[in-house]
Amino acid sequence: MRSPQQEGPLSGVTVVALEQAVSAPLCTRVLCDLGARVIKVENPDGGDSARHIDNVVNGQAAHFVWVNRGKESVTLDLKSEAGMAILHRLLERADVLVSNLTPGTTAKLGLAPDDLAARHPDLIAVEIDGYGHGGPLSHKRAYDLLVQAESGVCAITGHPGAPAKPGPPIADASTGLYTALSIVALLYAGERRGSRGGAVAVSLFDTMTELMGYPLTYTRHSGVEQQPIGLGSPAVAPYGAYRTADGQTVVLGTTNDREWQRLARDLLHRPDLADDERLRTNPGRVAHRELIDTAIGAWCARHDLAHVQRRADEAGIGNSRYNTPRDVLAHPHLAARDRWRTVDTPSGPIPALLPPPVIAGYDPPMRAVPGLGEHTATVLAELGLEDGEITR
Repeated sequence: MRSPQQEGPLSGVTVVALEQAVSAPLCTRVLCDLGARVIKVENPDGGDSARHIDNVVNGQAAHFVWVNRGKESVTLDLKSEAGMAILHRLLERADVLVSNLTPGTTAKLGLAPDDLAARHPDLIAVEIDGYGHGGPLSHKRAYDLLVQAESGVCAITGHPGAPAKPGPPIADASTGLYTALSIVALLYAGERRGSRGGAVAVSLFDTMTELMGYPLTYTRHSGVEQQPIGLGSPAVAPYGAYRTADGQTVVLGTTNDREWQRLARDLLHRPDLADDERLRTNPGRVAHRELIDTAIGAWCARHDLAHVQRRADEAGIGNSRYNTPRDVLAHPHLAARDRWRTVDTPSGPIPALLPPPVIAGYDPPMRAVPGLGEHTATVLAELGLEDGEITR
């Protein structure tokens, strides 16, 4: 039996979101998971573009149901004076505004940081954009793949001569998480000083160049651009994927010289490799990666996956099974830890994973995914609007 529900850490915080796609919606969904109220303002003509990427979730888009549960959808025409007037009434009651509209849109709407600071001084104004202000790329649209390519991420993913985009939307997701962290920091600062307000700008490009910290540092100081090696790391050896006798793929990794010694002696029973001076340190092992991978690959090919993983665990060697998305849906570790919940949507309930933070005594609300404009009447009635005004 689960413990009684406590109020979320952000209970009482109201967030208004002018958002689309993934970066800002993931940011606000994180806040919602922590107890905040999120009012998602959408265009009456179709709403968030992510609603229409596909229709695989009982007619809804997979991206949208992933990052929008628990929010209230309000449709407003922000090109009209009446729509903007209502938005400002919402902002008068809000703690945070999050937006990730196309470049220049917030300024055209009179929602630039200076505008908001003058009209809503207690509001935390947060803008996610592609490239940040003041640079030659600031005007450009920025999607996840475009920023991953621009920031060098694709160059270190895949294989030499065959760059690849990492599968998850890393630029969008990481930017959304950095933004949520920034909002929580400003909320905390406001509590300490007794007054809220402030502005935060987070760009996808700055986020991805931050995540490129290791390869950028390595290249700056070595002059070498490390080449990607697929399911492995150019920085560490051995660290990669190997086929097993039963047709599975095991991923084995070491992070220091002691682990290498255990792998060579206790797992492979190859003291000759353990004693090879060329392989005593990680730089040497990286230089002779082919020799090591051949030895490990030959050993794995003689044993099935269960044997390889059992022996690796006994030797204290990190290991995992290469899984596909279908495998992960049925993953016993998720089931054993009760990580799945049911979330309502406009077309019926669906399974959804709990958010990663496990907070003692608090169950995330896991509320419904909203239909377009589902909460317009309710939210606008809170502002004192009559039915006729809401319809107009």
